[in-house]
Amino acid sequence: VFESNWPLYDKSALAQDKITLPIQINGKVRARIEVPSTADEDTIKKIVLKDSNINNWTKGVSPKKFIIVKGKIVNLVV
Repeated sequence: VFESNWPLYDKSALAQDKITLPIQINGKVRARIEVPSTADEDTIKKIVLKDSNINNWTKGVSPKKFIIVKGKIVNLVV
């Protein structure tokens, strides 16, 4: 046992194609969406605004602030 090598790992197994982001509206998490891990802020905004669950919470009002923390959370202030 003491002469055996450490196991090797595959870096590609750690990469994720999609990530799940919680959507916070006026300080409370209201929804979760899946976006590509390589998505930029504009793509994330488009996906969030198209989501029907989020439109139910915002009631058609456009957000005053749109805060995106890359890979962690999206916050809308309505």
